[in-house]
Formats: sequence, C-alpha cells, structure tokens
Amino acid sequence: MSEDERRILKRDRHPHILKPIRFRGVEAKNRIMLSPMCQYCATDGMPDDWHLVHLGSRAVGGVGIVFTEAVHTEPRGRITKYCLGLWNERQRDGFARIAAFVKGQGAVAGIQLGHAGRKASTMRPWEGSKPLSAEDGGWSVIGPSALAFAKGFPTPAVMSRSDIDESVAAMARSVRYAREAGFQVVEVHAAHGYLMHQFLSPLSNRRSDEYGGSFENRIRLLMETIDAVRAEWPDDLPLFVRISVSDHVEGGWDLEQSIALSRRLRARGDVDLIDCSSGGNDPRQTIAIHPGYQVPFSEMIRRESGMPTGAVGLINGADMAEQIVANGQADLVVLGRSLMAEPYWPLKAARALRADIQWPTQYERSNIY
Repeated sequence: MSEDERRILKRDRHPHILKPIRFRGVEAKNRIMLSPMCQYCATDGMPDDWHLVHLGSRAVGGVGIVFTEAVHTEPRGRITKYCLGLWNERQRDGFARIAAFVKGQGAVAGIQLGHAGRKASTMRPWEGSKPLSAEDGGWSVIGPSALAFAKGFPTPAVMSRSDIDESVAAMARSVRYAREAGFQVVEVHAAHGYLMHQFLSPLSNRRSDEYGGSFENRIRLLMETIDAVRAEWPDDLPLFVRISVSDHVEGGWDLEQSIALSRRLRARGDVDLIDCSSGGNDPRQTIAIHPGYQVPFSEMIRRESGMPTGAVGLINGADMAEQIVANGQADLVVLGRSLMAEPYWPLKAARALRADIQWPTQYERSNIY
C-alpha cells in the first residue's frame, strides 16, 4: 500500500460527521443531532416513559446531540392537548430523568422551547390537524395580528404589550426549569409558523407598533426572547435558534432576511447555531421537496453570516451526511425521519464510512453489521 493510500484510509476512518464539536463549554462527540419531533402523547404537558425511551434509545444509538420535541412554555402555547410543556416543577422533574439518562449514554441533552401562537389548539396529525372545538377541549389562540393561519382556523386574539411581556417571561421560566432539569443546550423555536415565526414574517405580522412593520420591529420579539433566555441560561451553555429560512411564499420571510437576522445574532454573540429549516407559516407555500432540499439554506446562512448552522430535511444516507459537513455546508446534520426509522443510524453510518465504531458495551456482542 502506498503512502497516499494509507493517508486516504486514515482519513476515511475519521469521518467529518463523527468528529467532536464544541459549543461554549459543551462538547458533542459527533456532528449528528436528533431533530425535535413532536410525539403528541403527553398528558398535561408531562413527559412519560415513551419520551424517555424515544430519546434515550437515540442516545444509546450514538447520536451526539439529542433534542426533545417542541416543549411549550405555557398551556395555551401547545400545538395539541398532547404536546409537552415546561411551565411547572412537576414537568421539570419528569424531564430531569430523561436528561440524566441521555447524558449517561455520552450524548448532549438538548431541549427545544416554543409557543404555537395562532397554530395552537389543534388535533393531532393522525386525527387531521384541524382546530379543536371547545367541546373537544380547544382553547383561544393568540398571535401578532388578527389573521387566521388558514381557512377554518380561528382568528387569534391580537397580543397586547402585556401579552408579549408574558410570553417572554414564560420562556424565561421554562429556561430556568430546563437548566434545573440538567439540559445542556436550549433551542428557541422560531420556525414552522409558530409564535416567533409569526412575528418575523410580514405574512402573519401586520402590526403597526414597535413589533411590526420594519425588519427591526419584526425581529424584536425574538431578540427580547433571546435576552430573557440568556439571563437564565449559563454563559458556558450553548443556545441554538431554529428558523424557517423561507416562507416559500412571495412577500414573506425569506433567505435575505434570514441572513440579515443571522448576521445580527452573530454580532450579538449570544446564539451559537442557526438550525435551518423552512416553511410552515402559510398554507400557500410551494416547496420542492427532495433529499437535502434545505441544505442550500444552511450553506448560505453559514457562508454569508459566519454563524454555525445545522442542516435538516431528508438527509438520509451516511454519504450524504458526510458530504454536507465535509464540504462546509453545515456544522451539524439534523436528522428526523432517518433517526425515527433507525435509532442506531449513527452506528451504522460509522460502519458505512469505515470508521471505528464504539457500540454500547451491552450490545457489543451483537455488532454484526
């Protein structure tokens, strides 16, 4: 074997997606992140054994950063009656055992926090995702403007300044509970048409006060929320923000505004990664979906703002994930469906990329892949 061949073999045994990455005082063992994926099976916002096994099995399977699904900051901010919440100490204690287990498997425990705004109070996806009636336990929804999400959805009550302040305070409270529960990363959910995205986009924000109109005003709630998060979140722990880089609707939030926002966050220095998704704020959206369809967003945000990014969206195979990180299109690959279908995806990816594999000790004797 030539020296060049030896170098290639050595390189192949240390794939980019399996290299450690550090954000502030937290190091993840690889560049693979479990995307927040709602399970719609909580009672009164409480995590249960399903959530422990769902998240814990991905940690056992080798994921570097294991994120909860969207966890809501107050009851009326839930998407469905069955979504997770973090507004009391009982919920905090339920999350604490999950965070402890995830960390015990060598993964980083992350929690995504958000508020559904005008998209709250709906049925679960397999029930049709339609608005809940009062008879079925539905509740009144709020938003930046009196604009329903879609035909048949309720018109939200316009948030007053007091409502805005309460939403920021609720986020700060949830962050404090997340810290006490032992999570190591918080992600602010400002994507997919939920409350903070509703304020960002001119399609859903028609306000004429300091929270609407100009770009500066539309990003104000997110900036105030980040300030509140950082007041409760230790300086040595990272903060991520998930955004929808584009509404995929003319006149909506778009890539140019996302780059401007990312540059602003980079200059502030209090956000450590932009998790780059898209859509969700307007049913008129037109999205050409294919494997890796959102990776260009991650690449552009990273290149134009200097902010680390996560790429998400039908990233399936190990070769594809490796290419994304190796080519500088993202710092993390954020996997949803792939990890839902295969909890041990990182271990099998390591095998496919000819890397050294460290299976859980309890499972080593079945490492036959």
